[in-house]
Amino acid sequence: MQDASRLSMLETMMLIRAHEEKLASTAGQTPGTCTAVGQEAAAVGVVGALQPRDRILTNHRSAGHLIARGADSGRLMAEAMGRVDGYCRGKSGSLHVSAKELGVVLTSTIVGGELSLAPGVALAQKMGGAGTEPGGIVAVFFGDGAACEGIFHEAVNLAVTWKLPVLFVCENNQWQAFVRRDETMPHRHVRTWAEGHGLPAVTVDGNDVEAVRHAALAAAEHVRTTGTPYFLELDTYRQRGHYEPDDQAYVDTAELARWKQRDPLVLQRERLLKDGTLAGGELAHLEQRVAATVDAAFAFAQNSAWPDVRELTTDVYA
Repeated sequence: MQDASRLSMLETMMLIRAHEEKLASTAGQTPGTCTAVGQEAAAVGVVGALQPRDRILTNHRSAGHLIARGADSGRLMAEAMGRVDGYCRGKSGSLHVSAKELGVVLTSTIVGGELSLAPGVALAQKMGGAGTEPGGIVAVFFGDGAACEGIFHEAVNLAVTWKLPVLFVCENNQWQAFVRRDETMPHRHVRTWAEGHGLPAVTVDGNDVEAVRHAALAAAEHVRTTGTPYFLELDTYRQRGHYEPDDQAYVDTAELARWKQRDPLVLQRERLLKDGTLAGGELAHLEQRVAATVDAAFAFAQNSAWPDVRELTTDVYA
């Protein structure tokens, strides 16, 4: 992997972290925001392995996926604040963002909702439906909580049976809202269930962005060349609460501390510093650039107007 790519991945992870921490610190203006702090390597590693013709369906922790895809931090913040300059003109908030220009079909706050739609989008890709490009695949992001929903098995079964180009990406972050993963499922890994459906599957360290990128490139190539689905499980950890604000009183402090020692930003930063790809001065420059970007994004969002009341029923279909 080229040094420029490795540095770019670090900077994108830093931007995602700064963006989400800014939203978390202003929870009064962005109520109910669900962050994915600690899961940045999963987003950056997978989305960077996709092509422009591919489509993405994601969940309520979507900012990382969107920013990794090239979304503007300011427009995302404006959307979270309900302002007209947001990606959906302030109507989606942070939990339902779609961005056609980025190939992001939808963000679903219904747990597993994106799984129910992924096979249909993949079928459209396969049949050459409107808005699709030949060879395009579908990447669907979901958590271990969604994997405990029946729709997970239905979606996987349909994708396998119909031979659909779906890359299932499970961000196993160990928590399902306020409930630990091991209280709701008998296995350590969701991969076991996917394999039971006859799906090729792999689990990788979801906090190592380079390991994720390597696995995601291989997974996407499998889907693209065979036209059949693949299951990628990323073992990671959600460092903040289920939503903002959430004091995480239900989380064991020692467990949280152990996972923070494997923070994906720290892992990549230390790796690049150690092998000489990144120097201390360059790191400071990256930090300043990211901070300036997020400050400008927040100012943009704050200065964006509220939607006109006449827009209340536009783009509403149900």
